[in-house]
Amino acid sequence: MRWFALSSTAVFGKRKEPHTIIIAKGDRISHFTIRPWMAALAASVLAAVAVGYLLATSYLMLRDDILNAAIARQARMQHAYEDRIAALRSQVDRITSYRLLDQQIMETKVAELLTRQTALLQRSSRLEPVLEQARESGVSSPSTQFDPARVPIPAENDRAAELRRTLFEPQQPVRAEASAAPAAQAGADAADDDGTTPILALSRLGVSLEDLESDQLDRIGALTSSARAMRRQLVADARDAGLPLAAPEDDASGTGGPFIPVDGADGEGDGFDLELKALNHELDALDRVRGEVRAFPIANPAPGHRITSGFGPRRDPIIGKTAFHAGIDLGVKSGTPVYATGSGTVVRAGRNGGYGNMVEIRHVNGLKTRYAHLSRIFVKEGQKVAAGQKIAASGSTGRSTGPHLHYEVRDGKTAVNPMTWLKAGKRLRQYL
Repeated sequence: MRWFALSSTAVFGKRKEPHTIIIAKGDRISHFTIRPWMAALAASVLAAVAVGYLLATSYLMLRDDILNAAIARQARMQHAYEDRIAALRSQVDRITSYRLLDQQIMETKVAELLTRQTALLQRSSRLEPVLEQARESGVSSPSTQFDPARVPIPAENDRAAELRRTLFEPQQPVRAEASAAPAAQAGADAADDDGTTPILALSRLGVSLEDLESDQLDRIGALTSSARAMRRQLVADARDAGLPLAAPEDDASGTGGPFIPVDGADGEGDGFDLELKALNHELDALDRVRGEVRAFPIANPAPGHRITSGFGPRRDPIIGKTAFHAGIDLGVKSGTPVYATGSGTVVRAGRNGGYGNMVEIRHVNGLKTRYAHLSRIFVKEGQKVAAGQKIAASGSTGRSTGPHLHYEVRDGKTAVNPMTWLKAGKRLRQYL
């Protein structure tokens, strides 16, 4: 037994006795035994509770800082988003304002172009009769429309060969609504392919219209100067040719004074009206001078036919004696048209002794013309005739040896040489 116990002690070691807790209360005694594993478990639980308590305490202490940091970060993010939204909204408002401004500018430009188009239409309708009058007056122009970039402005000079000036030919007004509408639609998206914005294109179109209107005024003014120069030259040549014409009316009719603009007046429109009025005045004055010149017997009564007998002493074709020939004879066939050499009034139309059938016309300054030996007469006494009007047909009536036209010019009762007036007509033909 003793060996077993030793052996047992040697193998398993000293036996450790469990702890026993005894609780005595009066006569009652209680005890319980604490095993080692129970002590280890209790220690583990206490340690876990302590660690949990520490962790909870740390969390409670740090939670406010974490929440404050999170709230501050959230506030910063919210403010950043609000600032970004405000910036985008401001940018959108700015772009919208630019679009509205562009639209207003476009509408203003289009309205201005339409106004100018209407003005050009009105001007064209007012210019057309004036231009027609100018063409009839000999101040003509080529039929092609002019290039606004190359506008020749006629200059006034004293040479008659250069007095026929270039006349303004009205163009069709610019169709503003057709050009501006596509530009306005394209402007809402982007600029044109060449980088020109619609507003810039409309501005350029407006500048072109301004140039056209200014050029229109300049050309009307140049045409006025040309008509004035032509009238002066016509009067000068007529006086040199022996026609008693008065000097041009404007030689002593100058005007002037300081420029004082009128409030509320459209200077451009007034300028056009004044230029057009001046052109009308000059064309009317030119027509009056032409009318005075045409009143003189300077045209050929039978164009294209030769003179067979001149003015002055000659051998009488019937009796062969020297006699005074009061006119000229033109060799024409019977029935050849005879034309009035100047405007006037028919004072005699019928049979007149040796003249045979005769027409006599009274002109200005007491001048009279006679057309004799006629086969037929197409006018009657008291009738107004114009220069170049057909008045009769040639023949061989009266004291005549054969068909011809006897033509006389008389100043009062005195016969004058018709060649003086016919030479003046040749010299002034370019103006008539």
